[in-house]
Amino acid sequence: MKDMENKVFAARQHPWSVTTDEARAIQEGLRKDWEGNDRLGQVKTVAGLDAAFVLAESQSLKIPNRWERLREANRAIGCAVVYRFPEMDEMQRSFAVVPLEFPYIPGLLSFREVPALLAALGKLKELPDLLFCDGQGYAHPRRFGLACHMGVLLDRPSIGCAKSILIGEHGTLGKKAGSWTELVDQAAKKERLGAAVRTRDGVQPVYVSAGHRVSLETAVRLTLRVADGYRIPRPTRDADHFASSIKKKLLAGELSEN
Repeated sequence: MKDMENKVFAARQHPWSVTTDEARAIQEGLRKDWEGNDRLGQVKTVAGLDAAFVLAESQSLKIPNRWERLREANRAIGCAVVYRFPEMDEMQRSFAVVPLEFPYIPGLLSFREVPALLAALGKLKELPDLLFCDGQGYAHPRRFGLACHMGVLLDRPSIGCAKSILIGEHGTLGKKAGSWTELVDQAAKKERLGAAVRTRDGVQPVYVSAGHRVSLETAVRLTLRVADGYRIPRPTRDADHFASSIKKKLLAGELSEN
């Protein structure tokens, strides 16, 4: 287990307690190593990743581009749930609790969540072959959302599967499960950012985009492959429920953070 933790934290790293300008510059720098084509290898295991937060004070900025250090009571909970693929039998789950030092800023959510998610992955027996992230991938103002950030740092295939749109728009989407249509940025000459994907007949779509080393078409196909009749695909849905349960136990004093 310690070897795995060392492997995760030996991945490409950068400072996390930074200003907003520094965070954007880090995204732009890492973006140069992003790959939007398929380089997956054989996928035998997949993981769903999500985070929750224990907050003791406001997360908003008080002064533009600067903020006071958050109190130690503010924590991020990173969760990972791993499955054998394509059977989708659960193999392992892990969580980690780390200090939360970055405020809530749209477009910079990876700076809140990724440290906790890396810590959770460090507790697994092996790194999964593919990461499903509850958040954006390429469908991001700087084309570098949380799924891209995770994928590039670990040099691991990743997919962003978000519940809402951060940027872009799409046309009419079929009502049947499996239907999808491109999400585009009209202001950038209709650049293709991702896809609105119907995972269940008649329900609201999820918004899928390439994280790293996965094309959009493959990201959509694999998302539909791990969907199991609910709107949210199983990996990120299970990770979300796991994170909520860990948070509830922490708040009730029923769980150690170590």
